Amino acid sequence: MKERQQASGGSVLIVDDEVDVRESLETLLSLEGFQVDTADTAEGGLRRLERKAYDTVLLDVALPDKSGLEALIDFRRLDPQLPVLVITAYGSVENAVTAIRNGALNFLTKPWDNEQLVAEVRAAVDRRRLTEENVQLKRALHQRYSFPNIVGKSEPMLKIFDLVEQVAPSRSTVLLTGESGTGKEVIAKAFHARSPRAQNAFVPVNTGSLPPELLESTLFGHVKGAFTSAIASKRGLFEVADQGTLFLDEIGTVGPDIQAKLLRVIQEREFMPLGSNDTIKTDVRFIVATNVDLRTLVQEGKFREDLYYRLNVITVNLPPLRDRREDIPALADHFLVKFCEENQRPLRRFSPEALRMMMDHDWPGNVRELENVVERAVVLSRDVLIETDLLPEALTSRTGAFLPLTGARPGASLFEIMDECERHVITEMLEKSNWSQTEAAEQLQVPLSTLNQKIKRLNIEIKRKTRGKDSAA
Repeated sequence: MKERQQASGGSVLIVDDEVDVRESLETLLSLEGFQVDTADTAEGGLRRLERKAYDTVLLDVALPDKSGLEALIDFRRLDPQLPVLVITAYGSVENAVTAIRNGALNFLTKPWDNEQLVAEVRAAVDRRRLTEENVQLKRALHQRYSFPNIVGKSEPMLKIFDLVEQVAPSRSTVLLTGESGTGKEVIAKAFHARSPRAQNAFVPVNTGSLPPELLESTLFGHVKGAFTSAIASKRGLFEVADQGTLFLDEIGTVGPDIQAKLLRVIQEREFMPLGSNDTIKTDVRFIVATNVDLRTLVQEGKFREDLYYRLNVITVNLPPLRDRREDIPALADHFLVKFCEENQRPLRRFSPEALRMMMDHDWPGNVRELENVVERAVVLSRDVLIETDLLPEALTSRTGAFLPLTGARPGASLFEIMDECERHVITEMLEKSNWSQTEAAEQLQVPLSTLNQKIKRLNIEIKRKTRGKDSAA
């Protein structure tokens, strides 16, 4: 296990072959409260990194044993989250581009400005520590919400995780609602995985993709000779899913005849295969999903009211991706890892500009659309850094996107982009709420205390209200 030492300012490794440079940097940074180690070759730096974790590295380009731009790749391979500042007397646009593409946080030139260099080192250390805090948070969340393939830290998703934990052990029917692509089947699997039925079958069926005759045979099964093509008996999914979970997607497309039979199965826990007079008992946990409003279908006479109330025991509404934009970076990283592994590619990352466009997009196809965009980018990418030219036109052509992040400086980090995104969303909601924090917190579905903390952290100026609504400091 690597040694880690914490100084007040953080730990820095300087890799430079010039003694005067190493000593100058060491003196400067030590006086600023940093704990400093040095190496005079790329290999020496790598050996230090193998023994100890650093908050950042100052790396010279012209090293005696290997180019610093090549060593940068080795450093990042050893510690992918390590912020590296490349520093050289031979600054050029080409070297800067290469350094950034190889994973450098920034590119500095000699002779340096002491104040600027210290500021860059502090920013790198802050980035490293924030990354480590996020990793620890993710580990804690994973221990609390260890659901396969679910990524999300937004308030709506955390509420869903809590509901899954609470409801999964029961046998109650669950109704999942939400737009297409929001991940209803993934949540259904989470309910199954957290239930006592986890060791038994999870059986999904898309009811909207099957014609009524085939759907009935699929669910109930049939005996030999039940209809012309029934040359052998076949078990239905009610029987296959016994002791497990049956997930019925697009339940709103089921016809009235099957609705009546489905109601009986839910009520009586038994069914008859097609062509048979014998009933079969089944112990199935039903989870159903819809992207349409079942209440409207009931009012229109297209869906049985009694079946609706049988299904609507526990309702979980999955928010569209545009309403939980803070989950986009984590989802994008999740899919990057997935598709880089599937395509045997080195791990990629999105440029700040590409990520900004992804944050701006409305995502009408929700998580499924984001997954497709990331897969396309991985397959088409040639470099570690995925730029905006690998995003589809639907993202790049939207000049009037939802979040005009004009406040984020060019080349801003992910954390600066996220802060600007939050600042824009909160300010917009406060304006709509006539600067009532209480009303804005309700609309954003966050506790008032959380909103107030964000307002203070993001330095959002609260304007005077024009009508008599309450506000909190």
